[in-house]
Amino acid sequence: MNLKNCFISYCLPALLLWSLKTNAQQVNKYNDSLVVSTAGSTVSVNCKTGRLSYHFSNGVVLYNTIAYVNDLKAGYLSTSECKVHQVATDNFENEGGKGTRIVIKHSGNDKGITLIQQVTLYRDHAYLLTNLTAVKADGRSEQLESRDICALAVTPSEQGRLFQPGAEPRLLDVPFDNDDWVNVLERKWEGADKPVFSGISYEYAAVYDNTKLSGLVMGSLSHDFWKTGITYRSGKQTGIIDSLRIYDGAATEDNHSLQADYGGLDGTHDHAPHGTMKGNMVSSSIIYLCGSDDVRKAFVGYGNANVMFNGKQTWKGSAPIYWNSFGVEGVLGYSGVMMPKDVAKISDFIQTLDNLNKYSKPVMSIDSYDQSIYTTDLLASLGRYAKKKNQQMGFYFIPFAMWTWKNSLETTKIAGSDYPLSEVVLRDKNNQPIWYKDGEWGALAMDPTHPAVRLYIINQLEKARAIGAKFIKIDFLTAGALESTSRFDPNVHSGLQAYNYGMKMLRSLVDTIMGPDVFITMAISPMFPSQYAHTRFVSTDVYSHLRDDQPGFPHYGSTESSLATGSHMWWVQGTLWPYTNMDVSIMKNFEKNPDLTESEIKVRIYAMMSMGSILGDGSDFRNKIAADRARIFLNNKDVCAFFGDPKAFTPLKFSDGGSFDQQLTFYLPGDTTLLSMFNFDKEKKFSPTFTAKELGLANQKYIIKDFLTDAVLGQIEAGQPSFTLSIENKDALMVKLVPVK
Repeated sequence: MNLKNCFISYCLPALLLWSLKTNAQQVNKYNDSLVVSTAGSTVSVNCKTGRLSYHFSNGVVLYNTIAYVNDLKAGYLSTSECKVHQVATDNFENEGGKGTRIVIKHSGNDKGITLIQQVTLYRDHAYLLTNLTAVKADGRSEQLESRDICALAVTPSEQGRLFQPGAEPRLLDVPFDNDDWVNVLERKWEGADKPVFSGISYEYAAVYDNTKLSGLVMGSLSHDFWKTGITYRSGKQTGIIDSLRIYDGAATEDNHSLQADYGGLDGTHDHAPHGTMKGNMVSSSIIYLCGSDDVRKAFVGYGNANVMFNGKQTWKGSAPIYWNSFGVEGVLGYSGVMMPKDVAKISDFIQTLDNLNKYSKPVMSIDSYDQSIYTTDLLASLGRYAKKKNQQMGFYFIPFAMWTWKNSLETTKIAGSDYPLSEVVLRDKNNQPIWYKDGEWGALAMDPTHPAVRLYIINQLEKARAIGAKFIKIDFLTAGALESTSRFDPNVHSGLQAYNYGMKMLRSLVDTIMGPDVFITMAISPMFPSQYAHTRFVSTDVYSHLRDDQPGFPHYGSTESSLATGSHMWWVQGTLWPYTNMDVSIMKNFEKNPDLTESEIKVRIYAMMSMGSILGDGSDFRNKIAADRARIFLNNKDVCAFFGDPKAFTPLKFSDGGSFDQQLTFYLPGDTTLLSMFNFDKEKKFSPTFTAKELGLANQKYIIKDFLTDAVLGQIEAGQPSFTLSIENKDALMVKLVPVK
């Protein structure tokens, strides 16, 4: 049976009136409740109220939870409003493994709707899954229709709460996409004297103790129709959340009166309500819940569960490395800083970096180019030149948005077709074209289901094939996931459903037109669905300056801001994607920004390594300073070997709060364990202490060597329980722990 379908169908076998224990799972049926226990969690169902409680072995509790559907005609109906709650269990075996499933049928209401909850507990996984299906009951004539269905909610009216134990509880709030330089939020709540906070996270969220890293990860595993929101409100007691909803149908507008990270720009950017699901049966997303003494394991489990349900791309051979023109030319090449003839000079220089050329053919990627400068013929000529240098070309395009002048909507045609742009755009709640990026020169969102978009993608991919590209960067993808009041395909009812339609089509066309060995990286995009590309930007464009408050630089796009976000997203590498993409390093300056110091370049390289990023660079190697630094940093033999097969380090300490003074530590176990340490504080030294146990070190001697220079910094004696390293302010350190035989 298909794994997703297991959560849509439902059954009600005979009630178990005894205690049943199999393979560390125990089922107990009492007069007024059912309790199912595993090694990591216990789920109890109150048969009188229909409420569910989840108790995790690390002390996290979701108490008195409900589920609900908001039908367009019948209105709101919760499981606790129903008068009859039939509870049953059965054993199952599917692609995900074996375990016990709880099925609760909530009926007895005047709306003609039956609510079916399922909770799935695996024997071999630490997590459990839950979902809700609303079913049209006998006697109801009209179909169900909803844009608001919730598999799990905690509300004060139901005496519900979430409890996170520990002295320093945190809630992780995640933006919908990686646009506008918005950050993840680590929200702290520590007692009655602290203000209550509320907000909304998208697709997933977490609560955890900041000292022990014990906590709960919750999130959606279904990304084919619904956008999932997780609303929350803190209670007045430390570690209590008194309101929580994991609901489907999130569609939020940007609100420029709010801070970007706090509702201003972190939502879905929609201009219309979420589309509705309609039928005799309406189902929520499948929701992942995992409480763990090590919340990092719960995050990795979430990534793996997503892959189990949705699949992923794989990549054979060495990871790609690339040079990107964006940081040199300026947007669309208008500044004319680099004329096309000088790309050959960059190609010539890259060929001289012998270590950089050892693992994969370097990619020459002309980004966001102006077609009046970089024609297909010219790019093809550059491709032939690059091929002689044992290099290959990269190609950039935007599949679901069109940049144009404000007054040219009616006169612009979609390239590769005879369709006017006005027929292809998405429409807002007032039936007006949606300007995904507003301005006199702006971007209109296009309907991925419209045949013109397919023709446009074919047009672009044929250009990519013509220039010999083996690397594609696709950008501004969120435009294709926007809700709309009209679409070409009447069977597509939501933004995410349309986005899946478009991405599946794009992926198929890439394979057909260009072949299966083309690497795809996503820039601005929703995090989910993730299965169509090989990597995705962790954050928006990164300009490589140290901090967002650095004089003379933009107040966004720093190494600190990207790594602070990245410290909560290391787990996506190796689960959702083969690699991450932390954008490019810069050896001197980005566009017209001030020059970087060598220390900032080192910090940037270490940050990219720590996130398991592919290696990209956007430097103007015609400049001697940039070229000299590239020989130090980009041609270092150990740096190049790492980026041939990058792996994300595991954080030992997450970023915390909104300060730019983050002090972060990561490690990568292996035959030679690597440690990376970052001190973004402008004044204080950072002296982290590491234990042999947390690093998984053997009982033997280790030499501590600087990663870049191999200089010996110290040693760890056999049996030594811990050691301390120091990093100066505004600096980073990466070391190798080399075992001594």
